[in-house]
Amino acid sequence: MTNVVLMQSVYRSAKNHKKICSFDIETINNPTTPLLHQMSRFWLIREGYGTLKLQEREYELKPGTAVSVLPWQISEIVKVDSPLSCYIVAYYFDSINHIIKSFYNVGYEQLSLIRDLEHSPVLYCNETQEEQLVHIFTQIQMETGIESLVSEAEQDETIYITNKLVELVLQIQRIGRQNSQSYGSRQKTVTSSEIFPYIYHHLSEKINLKSLSKLFFMSESAISVYITRTTGLSFFDLINEMRVGKTINFLLYTDFTLEELAEILGFADSSHISKVFAARMGMKVNEYRKTYQKVNQICKIKDKQESYQMISHIYRNYGEELQPQGVADKFHVTLNELNRIMLYQVEKNFSDFLNYVRVNRACELLLESRMSVTQIAIEVGYSCEKTLTRNFLKFKLMTPGQFRKRVKENECIF
Repeated sequence: MTNVVLMQSVYRSAKNHKKICSFDIETINNPTTPLLHQMSRFWLIREGYGTLKLQEREYELKPGTAVSVLPWQISEIVKVDSPLSCYIVAYYFDSINHIIKSFYNVGYEQLSLIRDLEHSPVLYCNETQEEQLVHIFTQIQMETGIESLVSEAEQDETIYITNKLVELVLQIQRIGRQNSQSYGSRQKTVTSSEIFPYIYHHLSEKINLKSLSKLFFMSESAISVYITRTTGLSFFDLINEMRVGKTINFLLYTDFTLEELAEILGFADSSHISKVFAARMGMKVNEYRKTYQKVNQICKIKDKQESYQMISHIYRNYGEELQPQGVADKFHVTLNELNRIMLYQVEKNFSDFLNYVRVNRACELLLESRMSVTQIAIEVGYSCEKTLTRNFLKFKLMTPGQFRKRVKENECIF
């Protein structure tokens, strides 16, 4: 299958699977083939000029350009005007994201690193901003060594390197907000390449070809063919590949039980996760954790089972008159704690998450029934059509009627 895109390893380092990040220096003299990244990374262009295609959009590369690549995005250097030299930090996004939201977001602000990094993936730094990034990249290099030069036994992570990664992520986010005129801040359009990141970030939900078809305005067969043509994997094999990748990192950096991991990652139960993991890795889950886990050497991330029960409660009861105080009382937490859990687990506050769930359910009813918009609004928990329309515009950028019409028109194409 000649069109299959090369898939990057799930590990940050090929020499030490325990590493939470690695640093390297790369020189690119010629255009590259497309690469599907299982692991996130930052590039900082130090020399040279060229053109990057990231998620089917092209960006100019020049000295001082910072690039953020998130899990399951596709990158390709399509043009090299002069040899490109860049610093590269590969890191596990989920772990750093959890650390920032658990330990650094003391004000429980609505913080979405995924949204910010997706919104501005390519940044053109001024001299001061570039110096700040070079300083952090260099500190990471001094701690981890250069990936292409160090031996398997050399260097490992400490609390220091974890803090440096947090600093780098937050600095990139800050520069992105400052440079509002960067290429990355243009209006984002949905493309087929967005299918992979979407699946990865929604593994805990019941994802199927039907739901993806409605979201990306493609037929189920077209999505299935695109996934197989791009990755060489079937839809279900791709999901299992993503889940195993996330399982690896949870095993390395958390103390979650198999039952908790099954719920977080969308497995049917603990026996399902054990079966899929053993088939893919050739090693039992507990054996892998015992061999590689280093949770005691880094910031420990652990959340209670009740957190996931709280999210599930909202999923199951979205049609009722849910109020934050009522949910907090039900689970015996304060409003501040409820807010912290919501931001940590789903990157939305209570109101936004409830409306998000209601709008998604409304989408299903718009396509699967002949109910009027008013009837659907009441069915999903709103008192009137106006409230549904307001939230629909917020999350889907169109009215319910426009959504129903657009999807049906697209279905006629396939």
